[in-house]
Amino acid sequence: MEQLTDLKAILHSKRANIYYLEKCRIMQKDGRVLYLTEAKDEQLYWNIPIANTTVVLLGTGTSITQAAVRMLASAGVLIGFSGGGGTPLLMGTEIEWLTPQSEYRPTEYVQGWLAFWFNETQRLKVAKHFQLLRIEYLQKVWAKDNDLKNEGFFIDDLDIQQAFSGYSSKVEQAGNVTELLLIEAQLTKNLYKSAVSRTQHKDFARNYDGADSANAFLNHGNYLAYGLAASTLWVLGIPHGFAVMHGKTRRGALVFDVADLIKDAIVLPWAFVCAKEKMSEQEFRQQILQKFTEHKAMDFMFEQVKQQALRESRP
Repeated sequence: MEQLTDLKAILHSKRANIYYLEKCRIMQKDGRVLYLTEAKDEQLYWNIPIANTTVVLLGTGTSITQAAVRMLASAGVLIGFSGGGGTPLLMGTEIEWLTPQSEYRPTEYVQGWLAFWFNETQRLKVAKHFQLLRIEYLQKVWAKDNDLKNEGFFIDDLDIQQAFSGYSSKVEQAGNVTELLLIEAQLTKNLYKSAVSRTQHKDFARNYDGADSANAFLNHGNYLAYGLAASTLWVLGIPHGFAVMHGKTRRGALVFDVADLIKDAIVLPWAFVCAKEKMSEQEFRQQILQKFTEHKAMDFMFEQVKQQALRESRP
């Protein structure tokens, strides 16, 4: 039977897979984690390469054995229970996720994070920095992604440039988190308009309970981004409750802060493009995960969180 030491170590920031499973049974068999689906006349087993996986989302009609959970935990894979299509998240110990338990994660990052977190001025400073990084990442992704350019998303288009106009100075001048949230919301609203105009998605209004494909894909893609963010924070040992921007009363708010670094750059445009192309949820999910890998989304999350956690320890 395969032991923990047999797993080839792959850094979380380099892992490629997020799984969403439904109508199946996940189990351990012969030292591997498998999921079992039932076809008309036969049962089919499929392997999950746990050493190269960050998150497993369990949708409707799934069950999982304790032995499988033990192996997933040994490989540092997060587990989330969700509804159909990956949303909403229903169960997890860290607000949204069942996290592997390990006493050997680093302490320097959580200690560095808490060193500034209790100072409101410093916390606001990090929140502003995250907002500026978010825009830098978006501009970098949109400038080099030829697939997005083929869909009409050009970073130097007038309406997109206007959406960013003055954003950096507004962020710098914000006096508190409430002002920062309003500035962020206006930018996202303007980006929605730009995406709608390029994909001819008429009468769009952001509605988390909306039945249209664009809203459903936005929800779905955001939860995939939350999975990457939760995995980043777990590896670095930073609890999800120490947010810099989102609600102080929401225990998982730091997941949302970190996911915001990449959501607008990748999830937002592709949700509209895939809705226009009438893609299935599975096709949309594959597209998003491909873009996460192509643009090194998780590497970016790790690097920025680590930099902010260690900022006070630098000369």
